[in-house]
Amino acid sequence: MVVITPATSRDAEALSILAAITFPLACPAGTPEESIREHIERNFTSERFRGYLADPAYDILVARAGEGAGELLGYTTTIHGVPTDEDVVRAVGTGPVAEISKVYVHPDAHGRGVSAALMTETLDRIGARGAETAWLGVSEFNARAIRFYAKSGFARVGRKSFLLGSEMQHDFVLARPVVTAS
Repeated sequence: MVVITPATSRDAEALSILAAITFPLACPAGTPEESIREHIERNFTSERFRGYLADPAYDILVARAGEGAGELLGYTTTIHGVPTDEDVVRAVGTGPVAEISKVYVHPDAHGRGVSAALMTETLDRIGARGAETAWLGVSEFNARAIRFYAKSGFARVGRKSFLLGSEMQHDFVLARPVVTAS
């Protein structure tokens, strides 16, 4: 049984470790290891996760196997608010929207329903906060993730580019409507 709960500051270290394991899996083949390492060191420290957890615009959910404080199987990070990337604004508008910034699951938990459980709860929480559209960016080369997002109701609405280290990366922008709480 997968249990999804909001992350707390006590999860910051485990989130940092899990992010370091899972982020490279989302990068296209050939992405320089140094660029990946620098991104992890800059964005996925336990201190950074504590900052995200303290920011009301962020919503981080964690998945565990069963009740209690077991090892993290995966997590999602949602950022609520108007996108700042011009390509994303053209694709999804200015609101009310929420970005699903991360959907990361430990490779040992792939194929066990963890991603689907996280996505369901994440979309419910996005709707409860009033967003009408959920969007995300996914590498144009990450076929597995693209298939999962399509099964979750997302469709391609645009593209965006960004630097990862010195490498220009290209993502599809995917979006889907969200049922808002009445």
